[in-house]
Amino acid sequence: MATPSKTPPGADPKQLERTGTVREIGSQAVWSLSSCKPGFGVDQLRDDNLETYWQSDGSQPHLVNIQFRRKTTVKMLCIYADYKSDESYTPSKISVRVGNNFHNLQEVRQLEMVEPSGWIHISLLDAKNSPIRTFMIQVAVLANHQNGRDTHMRQIKIYTPVEESSIGKFPRCTTVDFMMYRTIR
Repeated sequence: MATPSKTPPGADPKQLERTGTVREIGSQAVWSLSSCKPGFGVDQLRDDNLETYWQSDGSQPHLVNIQFRRKTTVKMLCIYADYKSDESYTPSKISVRVGNNFHNLQEVRQLEMVEPSGWIHISLLDAKNSPIRTFMIQVAVLANHQNGRDTHMRQIKIYTPVEESSIGKFPRCTTVDFMMYRTIR
């Protein structure tokens, strides 16, 4: 029996943001967790530091709930995992669910990862291959490597597509200097 190949890492999401095609919208949401060890919660999951992490403290599935105030277009979810650092705490099976609230969540993606090390990009597209529109996203860790009980998740980023300007076609601002001046206040 052949052993499954390792999950290849995706590109750094900050590089995708610099292209001007997507924008990170995690700060617009309310985040909650099914459980966490003290000092290893939402703040660590969202702090842009790959050395910190959320650590669950309870039975599986471990849940990350992301709720938006209004229906929001979401194109992609990026999760940073590091098997070399986290070993049995590293997720091996993840389910992504979307809906209006906790009571009508539907699974849109389920993926199995083998010793991931880096960013995992999860496209959230509907049947027409368009980004989904939702009030809520739930990331459920269904299993860990080596049958680990608790989980570590180092970062989660949520991206929406950047809309084209209705005023006219302008070149995309891809450098940091240009991005400072791309909107009118």
